[in-house]
Amino acid sequence: MTWHGKVNHALTKYAGFQIKRVGKAKKGSGPGGGASASAGDRRLVRAPADPADRLLVAPIFILSPVRSGSTLLRATLNAHSMLHAPHELHVRRLTVGFGTSLAREAMEALGHNQADLEHLLWDRVLHRELVRSGKRFVVDKTPANAFAFQRIATCWPDARFVFLLRHPASIARSWHEASPGKRTPEEAALDALRYMKAVQRAREALPGRPTLRYERLTGDPEGELRRLCAALDVPWEPGMLTYGPQEVLRKGLGDWKDKIQSGAVQPGRALPAPEEIPEVLVPICREWGYLPDSAEPA
Repeated sequence: MTWHGKVNHALTKYAGFQIKRVGKAKKGSGPGGGASASAGDRRLVRAPADPADRLLVAPIFILSPVRSGSTLLRATLNAHSMLHAPHELHVRRLTVGFGTSLAREAMEALGHNQADLEHLLWDRVLHRELVRSGKRFVVDKTPANAFAFQRIATCWPDARFVFLLRHPASIARSWHEASPGKRTPEEAALDALRYMKAVQRAREALPGRPTLRYERLTGDPEGELRRLCAALDVPWEPGMLTYGPQEVLRKGLGDWKDKIQSGAVQPGRALPAPEEIPEVLVPICREWGYLPDSAEPA
C-alpha cells in the first residue's frame, strides 16, 4: 500500500474522511472559461440586480417548433408600425469569457458574474436592432429559444411570450422536406419532436400566454392577428395582412413560400389524416388537440 493509501486508510478508520486529488477543470467549462453560463452552473443565472441594467422594454418571444410557420408570423408582425421582428438572431448562443483571472475578479468586484455579462450582451444586441428600426418593441422568433425559455424569462423579467403551434405531423413532414438528404421522415419526426416537447414544457411553465395555431393563422389571418394584437396591447393594423414578400426571408421558406407570393396570407395545406400520423407523434397530437379525445380543442 502506498503512503497516501495508508494515510487514507487511517483517516477513514479514525476520522471518517479521505483525501482526494483535485482534478483539473476543463478548459472553458467554468465561469472563467469560454463556455456559456447556460451550459455551466445554473446558479449563475439570475435576474438583473437593477431594472436599469436592461435597455429593452417588454420584448416579445415567439416560442414554436421548427417548420411551424414562425417565419410567416414574423413577417406579419414586422409589418406592424410598433413591432420590429428581425430574422432569427440566436442571441442566447452569444457567450462571454473573462480571458484572465484578473478580468474575472474585476467583473466580480462590479457585481457581475458570467451570466450577468451575457445577459447585458444579449440585451444590447437586441436593443441596437430595435433602435435602428425606429419601432417600440422587438420580437424574436428563434425556434431554439424554446429550450431556454427559463433563461430568457430570467434575463428579461418583463418578457412576453407567444406560442405558435402546428399539427405535429405537418411539422415533421415539412422538416423532412426542408432537407430530404439530411434526415429520413422518421428522423425528422424524432428531431422535430424535441422542439415540440420543449414548447410544451414552456407552455406548462408559462400559463396564460397567447397561443396561435398555424392552421388558424392561415385560415383566418385577420381574426388571429387581431386577437394577438389585443394580447400584446398594440393596435390592430390592416397592413399586417399585406406585408409583401420583401418582409420574409427568401431562404428556407419551405411549404409556406406560396403564402407570400401575393403579399398576403393564404390557406395552408390540408391536415394529415389520423393514419398518416407517425406513431411517435400521436401523444403530442392528442396533447395539442389534433386528435379525438385531446387535451385541448384543435
